[in-house]
Amino acid sequence: MKLTTVRFGEIDIDESRIFDFVLPLIGFDMLKKFVILEPNKETLFKWLQSVEDPGLAFPIISVSNLNFDYTIDLPDNVVEALKITNVESLLVMNITSIPQDDPKGTTINLLAPLVFNIDTQTAGQVVLSGSGYDISYPMFKLSLIHISEPTRRSY
Repeated sequence: MKLTTVRFGEIDIDESRIFDFVLPLIGFDMLKKFVILEPNKETLFKWLQSVEDPGLAFPIISVSNLNFDYTIDLPDNVVEALKITNVESLLVMNITSIPQDDPKGTTINLLAPLVFNIDTQTAGQVVLSGSGYDISYPMFKLSLIHISEPTRRSY
């Protein structure tokens, strides 16, 4: 399938890689179809590109690639909505905010991760109420985060 985007131009994507956001992105309730793009294999960052809005793409990262203790507990309604039957089929990503003038000021939204079920191609943004996680955690805070070699998962 050909997908035209503002950021990446026209790209070919496999329709089987499109996720159905059954739990919508906060503030973007009308958009349901997204694909994860990895235009640069040399970086930890990927892009969550809307299939329905060519101008909407979010930089995302897997916190599991960082030396950071991040555990999430999914409520039963999320497990049901995403049809989760095993943890191995999950991919958890977080939206980042990267200031153009100061990339070292990059923050990660730990409070509302994106949870993807690879088996069912369903996904959603989940607010972790009462978790104590921050919506804009500084990625390079006091050099506490050590960037390790990313884990590659193909699907």
